[in-house]
Formats: sequence, C-alpha cells, structure tokens
Amino acid sequence: MQTYFFVLASLLYLGCAILPADRRATIAAGTAAGWLLHGGALWADVLAPGSLRVGFAVMLSATLWITVAAYWLENRNFALDGLRVLVLPSAAVVVILPALFPGSVVPLSGKSPLFSWHIAIAILAYSTLTIAAFHAVLMALQESKLHTGRGMLREGWLAAALDRLPALLSMEKLLFRLIAFGFGLLTLTVLSGIVFSEQLFGIPFKWDHKNIFTMLSWVLFGLLLAGRKWRGWRGKTALTFTLTGFATLLLAYVGSRFVLEVVLHRGLA
Repeated sequence: MQTYFFVLASLLYLGCAILPADRRATIAAGTAAGWLLHGGALWADVLAPGSLRVGFAVMLSATLWITVAAYWLENRNFALDGLRVLVLPSAAVVVILPALFPGSVVPLSGKSPLFSWHIAIAILAYSTLTIAAFHAVLMALQESKLHTGRGMLREGWLAAALDRLPALLSMEKLLFRLIAFGFGLLTLTVLSGIVFSEQLFGIPFKWDHKNIFTMLSWVLFGLLLAGRKWRGWRGKTALTFTLTGFATLLLAYVGSRFVLEVVLHRGLA
C-alpha cells in the first residue's frame, strides 16, 4: 500500500513542479497533498513495533520530505518560486526510492530510548542543510544571470523562476540563517553520535568513513560561519563552502549506505 502512496506523492510533486508560477494556490495545495501522502507512507514504511527501517533511500526520502516542508513554508514568507523547480523534481524522484531499496531493519530492543531522537536530529540536520544547498545553487544561478545574462539564463522557465527570487542580499541572509540552524542540529548529531558510538562499539568515537565525512562537513560549515562573522565571507566563497560541506555530508551517510546496500549488497553494519 505504501508503494501506491509513494507513487501518487511523486506524481503530485512532479505536477506541481511543472505548473505555471501564477497557479500559486494550486501549487501550494498539490504540494501539501503530496507531502502528506509522502509522510504517511514513509511513517508506515519506516516504523514498526520494536524496530526501525533505515538505509540510504529512507534517509534521502525523509530528508526531501522535510525539505519540501521547508520550501512550502519559506515560499509563504518569501517569493521563492525558484526553489520549486529544484526541490519538487528532486522530491518526485527520491520519494519512490524506499520502495525500490528498502534498506535494513534495526531492532530497538536494548538501545537507549534516545537512539530514535539521534536519528531524527540527524535527518533534521541533513534536511536543513539540503535546503541550504538548493538555496546556494539558486544564488549561484542568480549571480550568473546578473553578471552574464547569457545562454539558458537569458530566457525560459529557469530565467523566469530566477527573476521571481528576492534580491541576492536577502537570499544571502536567508542562506546563513539556514546554515546556522543546520550547523546547530549537525552539532547535536555529532555529540549524540559519540554517545551512541560508545554504546554500539564500546569506544567514544569510531573513525570510519561515515564519521570522518560527517566531521569534515561539520568543520566546513563551522569555518564558513566563523569566516562570515569575523572575515565577512560572502558571495562565491560562501557558496563554495556551502556546496562542498553539503556534498561531504551527503557522502557521510547516503553515499556510504548506497555502496553497502546497492553495490556490495550488505545490510546494516
């Protein structure tokens, strides 16, 4: 049953992505309906009595679910229709991945009740920084259009979407608010991860690829916020740090789980 809901949510996301921008009420309603279907199916698929289903597809799907909610809320306060053409097509693809790659079931017996909170905080951190990465891509395209005005950015649906965005300075302020919030959540993820690493492996911190990439991403976002505060970093420097930090974070869990589950056909390690 969840598979049908995932497919229907994907079709709603895709339909809302291609609707004309002046159909704001229809887009908002369709996105909300897709989001509710997506969330309900994800909840039923991931949660089971005494266990939790995890994997790269589930993590991506949950991340985009929260990202769609962030876009929907942001678009009510700011004119961010440009985000729609990036977020909704991505969500339309990612929403059906758990049906194709179900991941592994983790028993919750014997684990701290806070283990689920660690997972939830991690997903919130990834989601906030995902929307920040989409935001950074839009800013890069917006800046390119402003300075060059050539090629595909001169006309067409993408150019029209970029024209409806707020000024670059407003976009930049919003970007750093997202990064600051995401960095706080990522810090909580790292700290809680150390606690659970001690429970799972008997050592305070296990230096595997997932933790190394997570720490590297945490350092990059921390440097960006420090550079913004004390050196006034902005523009291309901020965008480069944001996208590099996001790519590193993506490799930390999604990339490693994809290799284990799809390439090596291994369950949860």
